[in-house]
Amino acid sequence: MADGDVIESKLLGITETGRMQWDLVEDSLVKPQFSRWEPRVYDNQGRFTNPAWMPLPGSQKLFLECPVYEALYEGTRGPGKTLTLLMDFAKDVGKGWGQAWRGILFRKTFGDLDDVVRKIDDFFPRIFGDDFIFLRSKSDYMARFPTGETLLLRHMLNEDDYHEYHGHEYPWIGWEELTQWETDKAYRLMMSCSRPTRPGITTRVRATTNPYGPGHNWVKERFRLPGSRGRIIRTVDDEGNAQDPRVAIHGSLKENFLVIHQDPGYPARIRAAATSPAQAEAWLNGDWNVTAGGMIDDLWRPDIHIVPHFPAGAVPRGWRLTRAYDHGQSSPFSVGWFYESDGTPMEWEGRILGRIRGDLIHWHEWYGRKSEAERNTGLRMSSSRIARGILDREEDWDVSGRVLSGPADTEIFNKSSERFGRSPADDFEELGVVWERADKSRGTRPRGWMRLRDMLENAIPNPDGTREKPGFFVSDSCRWWLKLCPPMPRADNDPDDVPKEYEDHAADMTRYRINYETPGMFRRSF
Repeated sequence: MADGDVIESKLLGITETGRMQWDLVEDSLVKPQFSRWEPRVYDNQGRFTNPAWMPLPGSQKLFLECPVYEALYEGTRGPGKTLTLLMDFAKDVGKGWGQAWRGILFRKTFGDLDDVVRKIDDFFPRIFGDDFIFLRSKSDYMARFPTGETLLLRHMLNEDDYHEYHGHEYPWIGWEELTQWETDKAYRLMMSCSRPTRPGITTRVRATTNPYGPGHNWVKERFRLPGSRGRIIRTVDDEGNAQDPRVAIHGSLKENFLVIHQDPGYPARIRAAATSPAQAEAWLNGDWNVTAGGMIDDLWRPDIHIVPHFPAGAVPRGWRLTRAYDHGQSSPFSVGWFYESDGTPMEWEGRILGRIRGDLIHWHEWYGRKSEAERNTGLRMSSSRIARGILDREEDWDVSGRVLSGPADTEIFNKSSERFGRSPADDFEELGVVWERADKSRGTRPRGWMRLRDMLENAIPNPDGTREKPGFFVSDSCRWWLKLCPPMPRADNDPDDVPKEYEDHAADMTRYRINYETPGMFRRSF
């Protein structure tokens, strides 16, 4: 073959400038022979030019063409998400909007922006010429284009940093590695800054991520992953007003023939770099069904720890039923009902439950969250109303009068002058719901997580199917627990605890119960 001969092509499509395609060309001057992928734009005479950058067929092209206001580019490592995010802003440079086309791109910390800057340095001067500049002082830190457009690079640790941007206007807002934020608060707050700076300018929010990290759960929930990939999500608020549409676009390393051709061993190195099988699945397969970045994800086995819900009438007489409670008004409250086995086994729907004395089963829950959409927002119910709700539920489940007092958040025992010297615990007790003080002494949080981990591990049978120590199990009816607790992240500044920003009310309630000794039952050892 002659130098530069095309041996394979991947067509992107027809544009105003011509036919765009990637050609695999062979260079016979290199010994041994060397082939490379080359971007080309052909005119109708078959002549071609080489652009400085061109998207790959598949998810890169889809993301750049996406007309939806809010789009997430998610998936495996390696499809070129970061560079495509930058090009989503750059594609509107030079359209005549000048300084009115402004964007801001966030990473969680300032140091995380280094990779973004390297890609800007590599591509933007080649695309926009010598008049493109990048301002590197921390006060500026922005890309400035020859026609006046600007892209700011900033870090946002959490929602407290939003106040620096309150009242600003950005037609384009980007987020890199979205699951690195523990909650969606900063992300949602910045949408108030998503405004056009001139008539005719469209606004959009763009983000990238892998399905792993402290924010795995809220990102998965917001974009309904993986089931709604490629489908436009339309929602309404509590007043029935339509919200801006959003969509998730899935990218895979398998699409990036540039990387695979140049470095066939890259996927194996990704797998070797993963710190857990769940992380490897997230990085290589974009699996949103893994539990990720968490306090218990390495031990969590849904096939073992989730048990079918059973009625109270099926429970052996020696088992004890207790409640636990984490208080909340503006934030959610969490009530849990737990059966503790005396060692008498019970068979239900093909499972043998409670075969070990001290096995703990989270049987029922009541989670006081305002709505599915409003994370960490409580119902603001009075203690008396919560007490009546507890008693009503116990009547419906046919366990009235059979529930033992259990541990509750110590906050409910605080008496208040505004309530005429009464405490929430007084309101509960007046209606017949009695609580014991949960152990919240120093060090009980990490000890509680460790005990939960111990009991989850104890629930996993030995190779011969036997178990020796009491385990922890959850009924499939406890949907809020199953939604919020398995993905619990570890705090960056304290790996033995959960981040303060995380919605941990169901987990705290569970921790109170695990640290509590049921009256009449033996003291468990861990």
